[in-house]
Formats: sequence, structure tokens, C-alpha cells
Amino acid sequence: MQAAVMYGGVVVKGSVNSNSTSLAVCFSRAQKGRNTKQLSSSIDFSNTNCQLLSSSSSCMPHRTSCFGLRLDSFSSMGTELTRSSLFRSRPIVKALASGGGGGGEGDVEEGRPIKSVEDVNYVVPPQQQQGKASTGTVFPFVGVACLGAILFGYHLGVVNGSLEYLAKDLGIVENTTLQGWVVSTLLAGATVGSFTGGSLADKFGRTRTFQLDAIPLTIGALLCATAQSVHTMIIGRLLAGIGIGISSAIVPLYISEISPTEIRGALGSINQLFICIGILLALVAGLPLAGNPIWWRTMFGISAVPAVLLALGMAFSPESPRWLFQQGKFSEAEKSIKTLNGKERVADVMTDLSVGSQGSAEPEAGWFDLFSSRYWKVVSVGVALFFFQQMAGINAVVYYSTAVFRSAGIESDVAASALVGASNVFGTTIASSLMDRQGRKSLLITSFFGMAASMLLLSLSFTWKALAPYSGTLAVLGTVCYVLSFSLGAGPVPALLLPEIFASRIRAKAVALSLGMHWAANFVIGLYFLSFVNKFGISSVYLGFSGICLSAVLYIAANVVETKGRSLEEIERALNPTI
Repeated sequence: MQAAVMYGGVVVKGSVNSNSTSLAVCFSRAQKGRNTKQLSSSIDFSNTNCQLLSSSSSCMPHRTSCFGLRLDSFSSMGTELTRSSLFRSRPIVKALASGGGGGGEGDVEEGRPIKSVEDVNYVVPPQQQQGKASTGTVFPFVGVACLGAILFGYHLGVVNGSLEYLAKDLGIVENTTLQGWVVSTLLAGATVGSFTGGSLADKFGRTRTFQLDAIPLTIGALLCATAQSVHTMIIGRLLAGIGIGISSAIVPLYISEISPTEIRGALGSINQLFICIGILLALVAGLPLAGNPIWWRTMFGISAVPAVLLALGMAFSPESPRWLFQQGKFSEAEKSIKTLNGKERVADVMTDLSVGSQGSAEPEAGWFDLFSSRYWKVVSVGVALFFFQQMAGINAVVYYSTAVFRSAGIESDVAASALVGASNVFGTTIASSLMDRQGRKSLLITSFFGMAASMLLLSLSFTWKALAPYSGTLAVLGTVCYVLSFSLGAGPVPALLLPEIFASRIRAKAVALSLGMHWAANFVIGLYFLSFVNKFGISSVYLGFSGICLSAVLYIAANVVETKGRSLEEIERALNPTI
């Protein structure tokens, strides 16, 4: 193949033998008003430093940087070449096959600054010079984002211990309907927030959306803390719900987009870990209630503190490089990558982003695009994962755990909740260490299978007469095993996997749609669980949950792809070959 490129006024011409490891080239420096000086050389690709070997006695051998050439890239016409320092010095050059595409020897495209996606559409990753990610710099920004996850868990758990006391204070002890509204309004708000979060993240960026999210979180907390009527309380819970709904969508999205590939699984599972920590914090915050009945106001009020810290922290956190790249803000994307991964990774990550955008100069997707034949298959996987996660009965198990523990002689509600919460935190911690070693798919299958077995044990412990002497112990064992199994995969993996499998142009909205299914299923379980228990019995309901878990195993085995160790752009190209 004949090739010609121009870089900084230097014309490079040559030919490539696909069966060799060298590229024969001829350099000529063309300058106005001066004679052209040529020298013939070859680049040896067997050396990672790209030794430039002179074939002329007048040319001294010397080293030069690789132009981003890879032997396997010469099999197609119109191969694009770029220096590994492409994004630092802004040139881009083109090699044209002499026999096709209208290009011939001598066809040269002048190097030009990168100003649009078209300028970087065909960059080949320089494999020889990939740097190692500086992973430590990512942790503080992941920690700031996880304040949203803590608030997610805290607002879910704070009402459990405080409902009795706030009902007395607001005069709704006898009105269980209004008490139900205080609890469920949060879920209704979260459903709205999860859909809103995707659009906001696409329009304003990830960090700005976090800052906007702090507004309903802060106002909602303060309204709940100062409420003098149940109506004010419900409005506060609605706003807090909108806030945690937005958080549920953008926390995993932001973490997945800023995390290095090699630790993205571990960092992604931290989201679920901090949700569990938030629930435990709500439990701890309720301990003074017995001695101070109006302490419930403080419990709601202190949640405004992490909301404010989230807004302040995001003011100093880098924006997602992928979002910046999609917006055409290339210099800002470089700065973000440098902050997150170190300057040695800027060229590699930017090159990867440009390859991921090949042939895709499309605008951000609309909501209806998610249901198109192009995207629905992968979007349906995300929706199904959250459907199975909630319909498998996690909230029902947690809700009924107090009664289960009492049957085993554990009378303290706090002790029962603490044991369940500790099991969740422990399992999620283990999952974070396994995520990048075992893979997402295997953890999901193992998790749902363990949940199915645990649900079967719970069902049998309530009905099988032969197990009657051990029913209490077996029920506790089944509950703890179920929560552990859930936290190993079904809990943390969906929120991590979804931003990985969705194409960049639909990522934010598709995550939001899937989270909408999460909150809708959560709401349905909370609304109808007790009715089903009263009609069919707890044993039959648990047996039904076991069946759903087994269905999830079959679905995951057939439809979910493994994403371990692959960049977001590699996953996107694999799932969307037309991109």
C-alpha cells in the first residue's frame, strides 16, 4: 500500500508490506522558496520505540515517534495516521491507499487543528505508547459523587424509625392513609427524578446536574424537618424523592464515565455500598428517638448537610470527559482526563474517544429513540435487570425481616435491621473486590441463584412441618443469605452495568428509563406486598419470588454481555457494530 502524510511541513511517502514489520518511507521537507530535501528510510515496528533506519549513507539513523501506525490497520483503504501526541499538538494526517478510494501516491491532507468531531473521526489508537492510569486521583471525585448515594440510602431508611414519632407530632396516628403517603411520596418523587436526571445530565453535564440536584435535596430535607402539617411533610418528601431519583441516575453514570477501565467495576459497586451505608446511617440516627420524641426533625434536617457538600464538591470536580467530547469541548476533555488519569493517559483516552465516535456525528438521542429497533434490545436489558432486581423481593424481605427475626427470638427491631444492613454492606464490599476479577455477568447469575435458593429456604421454613422445630433459625438464615446474595450481584451490578452497555448518545436517558423501572417496581411491591401476603400467605409469596429469581438467571445467561476489562467505547462498538 502506498501512503503519503504531512506532519508539520514534512511529507511522508512510502509503502507497506502486510507480511513484514517495517514501513518503507521517504521523508521530504517542503518549504516555500527552498529546495526539497529527501531521505529514504524505513520504520521498524518490531521495536516499541519505532527505530527509524536510514537506507542512505547520507542519512544518520535516529529515533522518531510512531505515527500511530499498526500493522493490522493496513488491511483497509484510507487508513488514518496520527502521532501518539495527537491531542497535545493538535495535528491529524491521512494515509491514502494508492489503489482505491480516489487516492493515489502523493495525495496528502495537510495537518489541521482539531475543532470538530470530523477532525478526529479516524484516529487509530497508538498501542505502543499507552500509559498506565493514575487511578488514585479518581477516588476523591468518586467519593464526592457517592454523597448522592448516601442520601439515596438515608432518605429511604430515615422514615422507618421516625414514622411513629412524626405521626404523633403531626396528628396522623389514626390515619394510616396519610402515613402511607408520607412513606410512598418519596418513591413517587424518585420515579419523576430518575427520568428528569437523564435529560438534565445530557443538557447541562454531569457535575452541573449534581449541583442542581442539591436544590430539591436540601429544600426537601428542611421542609421535612420544620413541617407543622402533614401536607408540608409530604411536599418535603416529594422534593427529597425527586432529588434521590436524580442521584440514582447520575451517580452510576458519572462514576462509570470517569473511572479507568481496570477498576471501573470496583468503583461502580461503591455506589451500592454507599447506599447501604446511607441506610445504616439512618438507623443509627434514629437511636436517640426513644429518649427524645422530637428527634425525628433532626434526623430529616441533617440530611441537608451532605446535599450542600455535594454541590460544593462538584464545583471542584472534573466534568465527564465523554460528555465534554460529545459536546465538542476537546480541550476541556483533555484537562478532565489529565485530572482524572494523569497527563500520560490524555492521548490514549482521547484517541479511544475519537475511535468510539467514528461514523457517529449524530445528535443526542430523544426518548423515542430508546424504543427504536437500533437500541431497544440493549435498552430492554437494562429495564429487565432493574425489574428483576425489585420483583425478586428485596424490599419485601427487608420489610418482613423484623417479623422473621422475632420468630427466632430476636425482639429488638434495631438489632434485626442492623443485622440485615450489616449483611448488605458486607456482601457489597466483597462484590466490589470481585467485580473486575469475576466479571459482572457471573456475579449476577450467582447472585440471583443464591437469592432463589434463599427464598426457597424461607418458604419451606414456614410450611414444612419437619422443619418446624428449626423454623425460626432457618428463617433468619434464609433472610441473611438472601441479603448477602443480593448484595453480591443483583444489588450493585445493574447500576454499574447499564452505563457500560448503553451507547454514548443514549446513555443518560437509557439509564434514567431503567431507573424509572426500578422505582416503579419498588412502588408496586410496597403497595401490594401485604395484600398478597394476606391473600396467599407469606410462604407462597416467597416461593413466587424464588421463581422470579430463577427466571432472572435464565434471562441473564441468554441476554447479558460481559463488560469486564473493556472500555466504554469498546463495549459500545461491540454492541452497536454500525457505530
